[in-house]
Amino acid sequence: MQIRLLFSYLGVMLTILGTSAVAVHEAVSHKLHRQLDDHLMTLAQTAAQTLEVVKHEYYEHKLGDYPEEYHHKNLPTSLSQLMAPYKRDGDIKIPVHHSSHYYQGVEWFDEKHQLLIKEGNLFPEKELAENLKAFDFTNIKGKNRTLALPAMYISPQTGKQQITGYIRVTISTTALEAELFRLRWALALGGAIALTLTAIGGMWLSRQSLEPIEKSFGQLQQFTADASHELRSPLTVIKTSLGVMQMYPERIHPANTEKLQAMASASNQMTCLVEDLLMLARMDGKSGTRGSEFRAVPIDEIIEDLLEYFEAEALVKQITLDFQLINNIFLLGDPQQLKRLFTNLLDNALQYTPNGGTVTVTMEQGEKFIVIAVSDTGIGIAAKDIPHIFKRFWRADKARSYRTGGTGLGMAIAQSIVTAHKGTITVTSQIDIGTCFKVQLPTV
Repeated sequence: MQIRLLFSYLGVMLTILGTSAVAVHEAVSHKLHRQLDDHLMTLAQTAAQTLEVVKHEYYEHKLGDYPEEYHHKNLPTSLSQLMAPYKRDGDIKIPVHHSSHYYQGVEWFDEKHQLLIKEGNLFPEKELAENLKAFDFTNIKGKNRTLALPAMYISPQTGKQQITGYIRVTISTTALEAELFRLRWALALGGAIALTLTAIGGMWLSRQSLEPIEKSFGQLQQFTADASHELRSPLTVIKTSLGVMQMYPERIHPANTEKLQAMASASNQMTCLVEDLLMLARMDGKSGTRGSEFRAVPIDEIIEDLLEYFEAEALVKQITLDFQLINNIFLLGDPQQLKRLFTNLLDNALQYTPNGGTVTVTMEQGEKFIVIAVSDTGIGIAAKDIPHIFKRFWRADKARSYRTGGTGLGMAIAQSIVTAHKGTITVTSQIDIGTCFKVQLPTV
């Protein structure tokens, strides 16, 4: 129980930490991308203010209006080449903005999408988008972020804004992704440390919280064992007295005969209940440990003896007992507990199978285990009742009306015995068709 409680606690904390880490990562990522977009917009707007000057100087170079010392064989391709005369003469100064990002580039286009010049070291290969009427952010190959926007001016003739050209700015997102990668590592490391500390704290908390429960459960087990043990002696006296009285029927008034029979039946049922409770209390006390009385047991011989024992009852009810056993199958276990296990299963099968039905016992050997199935053609168990079949004192309504005796502990005892022997027990059933219990136990 402590392990289940600890894992449940860790699962909740892992969900909280994971959700928090994702939320922090998304918030930081959104903020960094927003800052990058703001920087792109500032850079593009600054470049847009220089577009008219760039266009004027570019076309002067193209038409050859510069002095001969500034003529180049080819037209200038960068802003620094284009504005070289002004930098030397001091006639005009164009601001060129550089960011902390090492890879970036700015491109100037005219109104016909013709590239004029560019500045920087990072430029996209694709053409400028047609019909660009507003700014447009684009991711290129997941590594670069691009902003393209139209540069506007107010026409003196019409007084309306017109597009005079376009600006495209590109910045590498490598630095941003590296920052997010470091953030993910920090969150993962912090989460691992927090989860480790949570696990240590959870172990202490679960131990502290379960201590009073385990103490109360131990006291309940002890009370059940003590009460069952103390009840055995008076029940034995009652049964003995009733037996002696029934040995001399001539001394019993005829009106009391049925009363004595009812008392004898009730004492027998009470004895069975006390024995079952005592057995469960003892097995609960040995939970998780393997008894010192465990030894190699021929399970086929135990089942064969039980089939012979129940043969008379089967004949009375005209029930066919079929079996397919495998010889020389040995289990490491307690022979009395194993006998009780299959006694409960066979008794249940016979009790809930109507006259003329069939009870079948089969064995199937695996590599390191044996599967023993006890099936019947009885009244069956409803699907909604199957999850409760191994609960103590639980009986289905149909079973109560079909069988008045019993303590409601048979299947709980069977499961406890199977668990003590490191095995499993499963049940499948259909109403009015039958039920099959399968017990898987390790072999030696």
